[in-house]
Amino acid sequence: MNLQDIPRRKALTPEAFQKEYFKPQKPVVLEGLMEDWPAFSKWNLDYMKQVAGEKIVPLYDDRPVQHEDGFNEPHARMKMADYVDLLKSEPTKYRIFLWNVLKEVPGLQKDFSFPEMGVKLMKGLPMLFFGGRDSHTFMHYDIDLANIFHFHFDGTKECILFPQTQNKLLYKIPHSLITHESINFSNPDYDTWPALKHVSGYKASLNHGDALYIPEGYWHYMKYISPGISMSLRGIARNPKNLCKAIYNIAIMRYFDNMMRRLQGQKWIDWKNEKAISKTDRYLREYNRKSA
Repeated sequence: MNLQDIPRRKALTPEAFQKEYFKPQKPVVLEGLMEDWPAFSKWNLDYMKQVAGEKIVPLYDDRPVQHEDGFNEPHARMKMADYVDLLKSEPTKYRIFLWNVLKEVPGLQKDFSFPEMGVKLMKGLPMLFFGGRDSHTFMHYDIDLANIFHFHFDGTKECILFPQTQNKLLYKIPHSLITHESINFSNPDYDTWPALKHVSGYKASLNHGDALYIPEGYWHYMKYISPGISMSLRGIARNPKNLCKAIYNIAIMRYFDNMMRRLQGQKWIDWKNEKAISKTDRYLREYNRKSA
C-alpha cells in the first residue's frame, strides 16, 4: 500500500493546527499536547487496575462478525483487574473500546483536560481503549464521522489511516463501517486483495504521550505492538456531507443492518462480504482500464 508517514509536530499552535491540518483535513501526530496532564505520568495499566479493578469491562476480539451479534456487542466480560493481569502476562486478542471515562470512573476526569485547538469537543464522550500485544481493530471509520484526538499511553500502537476518498479500493462492507474482515492491513495479501496495491493512506507509530488527530470520517486500523491504553476525544463533523452521513448511520443504517441480521441471519452477512469483493473488483477493472 502507498502509505506516507503522518507528520509529527511539537508545540503546534491552535492557529497553525487549524490552517495546516484541520481545515485541509489532514492527520498529524501532536507531540507534547498532554505533558501537563496528570494522566501523562499516572496512566498506565497498573494505575487503571488500581482505580477501576472491580469494574466489569466489555471485551472484543477480531473474530468475524456473525449474524447473531448485535451492533457493537462484546464477545466477553471480566473485571478490569483480571483483564490487566491478562494483558501483562500473555498476548491476547481481547480489547476494550469505547469505554466511557465519565460514566465508569468519573474521578479519571481530573487527570486530563480538553485541548484548546480550535475544535469544539464533546465533553461527555471521552472514551478509553485497551489492547494486548498484537491485538488489532478491523479497518473501520466511526459511526459519527467525528474529528478525533486520539491520545496514547503506556505502550506502542501502529496506526494506518485512509480518507473516505479511498472507499472504492478498500473492500468496504455495505451497510456497515468496516472493510472486509479477512484483510490483514499490517501485511496485506495482494493476490487476494489486489485493489489494495492502489490505495493511498497514512501511517504512524504512537508512543506514550503522542496524540493523533484523525480527520472526519477517516478509516483507521490500530494494532497494539505492546499492551497499551488510549483515549479519544471527539468533535462533531463540520462538513455538511459528513454530518448528514453521520445522522444516517446513527438513525437508520445500524437499525437496518440489525433488522436484516434478524430476518436473513448469516445469509445477510455473507451477501455483504461477497458484495464488498464484487463491487471493489468491478471498480478495479475500471480503474485499471483508465490507467492503461
